[in-house]
Amino acid sequence: MAFLGPESQWAAEASECAADQGRFWDYHDLLYARQKGENQGAFSKENLKGFAGELGMDVEAFAACLDSGKYASQVQADTAFARSLGISGTPAFLVNGRPVMGAQPFEIFQTLIEAELSNRP
Repeated sequence: MAFLGPESQWAAEASECAADQGRFWDYHDLLYARQKGENQGAFSKENLKGFAGELGMDVEAFAACLDSGKYASQVQADTAFARSLGISGTPAFLVNGRPVMGAQPFEIFQTLIEAELSNRP
């Protein structure tokens, strides 16, 4: 979900480009390790390409993917879908379609899941 401005959008697109090379989770983890605040340059397109190099990815293919905007509309659609469900930030979870916002204790999830299970036919 890209909701923090241009760098958030680029980072989400870059993650999809990393997935093209089977490295989504490696890239995801590196993004979290390198975040420095909203739109302060940490996730510039040049830095995002550099991260791909650090992970030993095919940087040329990665850069072509990111520069092309291949995943821009997908990221925008995913963000719009999340917002349509009432999700406005992260972390967010869905329990049978019901949004749960923020980092919640296990007991919250347990209560929601048990309530859903008790309503099953």
